[in-house]
Amino acid sequence: MFYRPEDGHGLPHSPFSAIVAPRPIGWISTRGSKGDNLAPYSFFNAVAYVPPQIMFASTGEKDSVRNIRETGVFAVNIVSEQLFKQMSDTSAALPHGVDEFAETGLEKAACQTIDCPRVAAAPATLECRVSQIVPLLGRDNTLILGEVTGIHLRDDCVVNGRFDVTRFHPVGRLGYRDYCVVTELIELARPGER
Repeated sequence: MFYRPEDGHGLPHSPFSAIVAPRPIGWISTRGSKGDNLAPYSFFNAVAYVPPQIMFASTGEKDSVRNIRETGVFAVNIVSEQLFKQMSDTSAALPHGVDEFAETGLEKAACQTIDCPRVAAAPATLECRVSQIVPLLGRDNTLILGEVTGIHLRDDCVVNGRFDVTRFHPVGRLGYRDYCVVTELIELARPGER
């Protein structure tokens, strides 16, 4: 099968997000003049080491983007298997100004380098300052790039000097209504590495 996106695919559901999978989930927390917000984004990833930088993209001018435009900061909370349901619950379309932390019973913790809440139970959180906001093709598609200014790691997830994802089982986004959970690792050295 081959199709041009502009012509359509003829399938009951678009295969695009199922092709680019699994995708990590950036659970973005923000604070604005109307209050705190928490929402998941599956168009998310790390993009540079030094300085550490991340990106996420929003389809639509959502509360997260509004708050980021207002304050210039946000936090990325990593989703564990234990937080999977609450992460999904924060994707609900709630009125502007409704606090998803309160709606889902998630405990907030303070960030250290930015004025923003974070998910207290998250295995890791990246505190970020916006470096660029880039409009993308299409209606209300926006790319947010941020420099990581602080990193929280849950102590029980650091084992022998490594951040151990098997301690919390990160959740990834697949296509359609599908997700995956990382429960095992496969180690493979690059050619020439010891």
